[in-house]
Amino acid sequence: MLSPYLDQIHAHADPERAAEMAAYHKAPRVYLGVANPVLNDLSRDWRQQLAVPDRVALAKALWQTDIHEARVAAAKLLTQARIRPDDAVWDLLLSWLPDFDAWAIADHAAMAMQKRLVADPARLDQVEGWIRSDHMWTRRAALVATLPWAKMSNPKPADTAARDRILGWAAGYVPDRDWFIQKSVAWWLRDHSKHDPEAVRAFLAEHGPAMKVFARKEAGKYLKAQLE
Repeated sequence: MLSPYLDQIHAHADPERAAEMAAYHKAPRVYLGVANPVLNDLSRDWRQQLAVPDRVALAKALWQTDIHEARVAAAKLLTQARIRPDDAVWDLLLSWLPDFDAWAIADHAAMAMQKRLVADPARLDQVEGWIRSDHMWTRRAALVATLPWAKMSNPKPADTAARDRILGWAAGYVPDRDWFIQKSVAWWLRDHSKHDPEAVRAFLAEHGPAMKVFARKEAGKYLKAQLE
């Protein structure tokens, strides 16, 4: 089942671009040099052609190749708001967490996770376990995968409770000096400041002094614009 789909990715390989990507992403795996718009088109076509069980099987096989573009395509294959049933999709996404080792692949997988969390917010109970992981990328995924709650303009009471819960996770990350963790906190706050600036101001008033300078500035990027 895998070969025809992998062949479609390989058909767009660019060795020069692949070398640049390997140097940029640094994670030790094969890079083909295929641009994201191409992977978007391929994965969209595959989603339209395949039933959910077949999509899950293909995504699993693509991920296991450990080829950069194949892993990105695997995540894109599962990034869809309406998937029913989706338990197998969620379980596969969870199985990928220990493999996260670079931001691009981790973020594409997290975007698929976002859709599944919005579809079933009860899964936030599982995500909360990630914040105590020894694996930095898993901890980071807890905030990247929950970004939809940062972007809600008119949250329902349950969404407000979820948002406050996630902000609590972000507060717990503040003492962590890892750049990617600090960046994830800043990203969540920056996006949330467009919808609830007062909540972000309150967070920064309490926790901002302990954040890294770059993260504090990034978190308040749009707050500054609002005051000008």
